[in-house]
Formats: sequence, structure tokens, C-alpha cells
Amino acid sequence: MRKAIYLGLVHSPVYNKRGDIVCTSVTNFDIHDISRTCRTYDVNQYHIIVSVDAQKKLTERIIGYWQEGFGTGYNRDREEAFGRTRVYESIEKSISEIEEREGKRPLIITTSAKIFPNSISYKNLSEKMINDDQPYLILFGTGWGLIDEVMNMSDYILEPIRGNAEYNHLSVRSAVSIILDRLLGEN
Repeated sequence: MRKAIYLGLVHSPVYNKRGDIVCTSVTNFDIHDISRTCRTYDVNQYHIIVSVDAQKKLTERIIGYWQEGFGTGYNRDREEAFGRTRVYESIEKSISEIEEREGKRPLIITTSAKIFPNSISYKNLSEKMINDDQPYLILFGTGWGLIDEVMNMSDYILEPIRGNAEYNHLSVRSAVSIILDRLLGEN
């Protein structure tokens, strides 16, 4: 039976279009939409990983509005979705939190629009998740993707989403929805 699935949206460290390592901006859409998607697929927690203190505080304020402010009575569904959303300043802090909660280090799954020679299929990863009591952390990159060091620290790299055209530049929100459905959906 599936144990514990965590999702991390990495804003830093990621690449920009020039290949520089940067911190991207947190967007309100990513906070709302991914929180709701994670709740729909029963993900244990959604970790927003951002190193810039001002962005971290703003993100916490938005989440707080739906957890403690006016939003809590205005939209109970949103309150429930945000109840599993956390903000961390680094991937390492996210991993440490999961390890403390679960009693063991999670397997790290990275995602990319690029093909890697050691990619794992959705079917194989889904079967592992169902038949394994190991916690998992699925990392999604913003900007132009996760940096090489993060990709290299992963236990598995998930195969990219492929449409039927050469164009492959989905929003991270779309990618999260598609991937969670393929891994955790009814099939």
C-alpha cells in the first residue's frame, strides 16, 4: 500500500533561460492550483521551496489568509487544500522534515522536460509507490528546470510528459496535474 507521497515545487536552485542558477518568483497560481491538486490526489504535503526570505514570507502570508484569515470561513475547500502546504528555504530542509515525520529519508524523484538515459516510466514508478512503504518526494522545477546537482541527487528521474507534437513547454501546474494523475490516479 502506498505510504507517504510529498511534492516539492523548487524555486531555487533552478536554471533561467541563459543557464544561470537563480531563484524564480512564487506565483499565486502555483500556490493555489498545486495545493488543490495535491489534496485531490491525497499527497501528504506540498512543499514550496524558495530561498528568498521576502518571497517565503509572502507565500506564508497567502497560505495564512486561507488558514487563519477571512479565507478560512469564505472557502472551506481551499482551507483544507492549504492545510497540507508548507514553505521551506531549501530542498535539504524539505527532506529533513519528511525524514523527521516518516522516520526515514524519502526517495527523491526528479522531473524534467528532457529525456535522461536513466529515466523511469510512470507505470514502473507507480507500481513501486504502491508496493513500497518508503516515503517519496517528487521534485518539480520552475524556470528552466532543476539544476544538475539536484537531478544527480535523485533516486529516480521520471520520464518526461510527451504530447503528440515536438512542442514541449507545459506550465508546472499542468505538469504536476498530469504526473500526479499518471502516478496516483484511478488506473
